[in-house]
Amino acid sequence: MNLALPALVPALPALGAAATLATGKRVPGLAKPLAIVPVAVSAVLALVVALQLGSGQALDAATRLTPTGGPDIALAIHLDGFSSLISVLVGLVATCVQVYSTAYLKDDPRYPSYAALVSLFTAAMFLVVYSGDLVVLLVGWEVMGICSYFLIGHHWETEDARSASLKAFLVTKLGDVPFLFGVFLLGADAGSFRIEDVLRAATEGRLGHPTLVALLLLAGVAGKSAQFPLHTWLPDAMAGPTPVSALIHAATMVAAGIYLVARLLPVFLLSGAALVVLAVMAAVTMIGSALCALAQDDLKRVLAYSTVGQLGYMAGALASGDRQASVFHLVSHGAFKALLFLAAGVVIHAAHTNSISAMSRIPGLRKRVPDAYWTMGIALVALVGLPPFAGFFSKEAVLTAAEHAANGEALTNGLGPASAVPQAAGWIVLISAGLTALLTAAYAARLFLVAFHSPAGAAAAAPEVLPAADRATVAGDHEAGAPYSPEPDEADPAVAEPPAMRWPLWVLAVPTMGFGVTGLRSDWLPALLDGGSLRPSAVTAVIGTGLAVVGALLAYGAWRSATARVPGQAGAPAAGTVVADPGRALLGPLFDPARHGFGVDRLYGALFVRPVEAAARLVRFLDREVVETYVRGAGAGAGLLGRAVRLAQTGNAQTYLSALLAGVVLLVVLVAV
Repeated sequence: MNLALPALVPALPALGAAATLATGKRVPGLAKPLAIVPVAVSAVLALVVALQLGSGQALDAATRLTPTGGPDIALAIHLDGFSSLISVLVGLVATCVQVYSTAYLKDDPRYPSYAALVSLFTAAMFLVVYSGDLVVLLVGWEVMGICSYFLIGHHWETEDARSASLKAFLVTKLGDVPFLFGVFLLGADAGSFRIEDVLRAATEGRLGHPTLVALLLLAGVAGKSAQFPLHTWLPDAMAGPTPVSALIHAATMVAAGIYLVARLLPVFLLSGAALVVLAVMAAVTMIGSALCALAQDDLKRVLAYSTVGQLGYMAGALASGDRQASVFHLVSHGAFKALLFLAAGVVIHAAHTNSISAMSRIPGLRKRVPDAYWTMGIALVALVGLPPFAGFFSKEAVLTAAEHAANGEALTNGLGPASAVPQAAGWIVLISAGLTALLTAAYAARLFLVAFHSPAGAAAAAPEVLPAADRATVAGDHEAGAPYSPEPDEADPAVAEPPAMRWPLWVLAVPTMGFGVTGLRSDWLPALLDGGSLRPSAVTAVIGTGLAVVGALLAYGAWRSATARVPGQAGAPAAGTVVADPGRALLGPLFDPARHGFGVDRLYGALFVRPVEAAARLVRFLDREVVETYVRGAGAGAGLLGRAVRLAQTGNAQTYLSALLAGVVLLVVLVAV
């Protein structure tokens, strides 16, 4: 293979970002082509690289960047089935996001900088995926962090966007600090930062501190992939533009942590304690986020908590020792979650609000957005995990991996002995994943029914756009006290959604429906990965699907019951109807705590934010009132001395002679005495 091809995959979006920043304001007409073409070409090249590499093959190439006095840093490329598959996903989602954004942000004056940051974000993820050196991977890792800060804060005029971007940056950096130490310790133990050398050292048992390394790396993964306890930034990040949410949640930042653990899984298999920690982290994340999603009123926050939970599935598969299942779910989730967010953007554009309860009051909403309605339905079925959609096969692969780990037969596929995975980790993942399957079906059904199938939403009359008299009312009409992350409207709601916002939905619907079957035959997707089976086991398939069906039926029953209790409201204005929300009936006393994330943000505020703010105020006081007092005092003393000396400088020669004579007399007297 010509190494220029994989080198161009991250290089082209980076060059496109530089060109967009350089010419975007001077030649606005070039911004859109410079945003789309480099990313689309990179997507095609990623596919070509994957096809040329083939199944079961790997390619490593490196050139030394700099000596360090210890392990060298190399510009290295590592290509295998995992990197090929994820790079194709990144290219597909990024291209759809760039095309979609041309319509979604067509009137945004900062579109050139936005498009450039999306391209740079994409380049950084490509770098993480293709990098064969941990330090170079760390560069892409951190570039994604700074890009997310600027993209989440794109609407910096609003307080929500400013605080969300700062929170995302600080929380992820909190995880990145121990992650950095973990990378350095791993390189020191292995004698190299090359991933190939690190894995060889792990296989040969030459790592001196595998548990410490694994736990330090998990801190960074928890931050980047929004796992408990560093998950709180992701729901608030919904203040950014909707296409950015699709990119972050589906194919870049949050996927990076899962991908890193998958690449370094032989290191984690050396520490049963680290695997149990990962399993507990995944279990708490899965169940907690699903409960929170069931209580949210903001459409994008429902999807954000959904992402957190699905990432918990991937982490659970890794804790069970099966990286194949984890990456399988990562890719299928990337397709249907990108579809969910882009479809949500169309719905928000038409409804003029993020609020599900407000959407339920809009007459005939689903008839105004048929593309978004059908594709969101497809993606939600995939999220629930019902056959034959991609989410079913990938979710069942995770459950099968957990089942085998619980029985002491972990599917490590030759990366380590099955006994390396504690059975406790398998049971923790299996039980929590089953409960999460039920909750996921419940919140997905709730979202679809409340947003599109309320009595008002099912109305036969469907005006092309929401009447102007109702738009302002509905835009501000979300449930009081519910967390809400509105973004400024990016498109005129009086205009139907352009094709650039519709056809990416159907492009992403194809892998959402069909990707899962690639895991059924051993010579298809498994041959591209580790070669193990990805077929769902009969027991977990029946139990997992049964739990999903039960969850959906519970939500439907609660919704029907709540709808029946709502009095007839025919002819009521859009904002004057009462919403039948099954979430309250299903969660009962847990509804309000779940709506506010079980108080984790408040807890962190009390334990960390307020003490840090108090310390900052103390430092400011000491700096301004103590340190600066001494500095000002020294300056004032010099000034007073200068004024005193200036008084003696009268310009009168007789005064000077008199002072000189007095000094001489004084010296004579002192000498004489």
